[in-house]
Amino acid sequence: MKYAFLDEFGGVSQYVEQDRYLIVAALIIDSPRQLDLLISRARRRFETLRSKSELKATHSSEQITRWMLSRVASLDVSLIVVIQDKLALSEFPKQPEDLYRQTVARTIRHCVDRWPLVEFVIDKRYTQEHLRTKLEWRIRSDIADIPGQTVLIRQADSQTVKGLQAVDYVAWAAGQKYLRNDGSYFELVKTKVVVEEALVAK
Repeated sequence: MKYAFLDEFGGVSQYVEQDRYLIVAALIIDSPRQLDLLISRARRRFETLRSKSELKATHSSEQITRWMLSRVASLDVSLIVVIQDKLALSEFPKQPEDLYRQTVARTIRHCVDRWPLVEFVIDKRYTQEHLRTKLEWRIRSDIADIPGQTVLIRQADSQTVKGLQAVDYVAWAAGQKYLRNDGSYFELVKTKVVVEEALVAK
């Protein structure tokens, strides 16, 4: 049984300079407790984190971010990252959230192709139940043809799930590589990346 935590960087609005990419990252691990311990260690090590309800790369110093990414890379994890360049789309979806759903589903398919028994925890994007259901339907339709798979899906609040806080740093690092042309953060976890699929403009 594998556990996979998913988070995204970027949005689903039509292309603007500062929001060109939608990136979904998955962190796959055997024991989520390792990620719980990682977040606890970070809080003990960095005083500025102790009062925060949630650890996020966008609110972390460079020192903390690089420490977190290095520690993620020290664990027995696998990373899958799908990068959607919105300039590469021949047609933008009529419903922008379809772009998020299809990118998440593509990321999960890469996971299930490799590990058919997985529990996925996805950062809870939607407050409305019908939108959460729509996301799960899209995921399940995209993996329905994979034989022998057993997939559980939870959409959870990242404040309460440490694994989601850990993968946030990975998604952010990928965002720096593609949006800011700064690959130094992503380089820290590169050895753990099993799929880096960049759907970019030709």
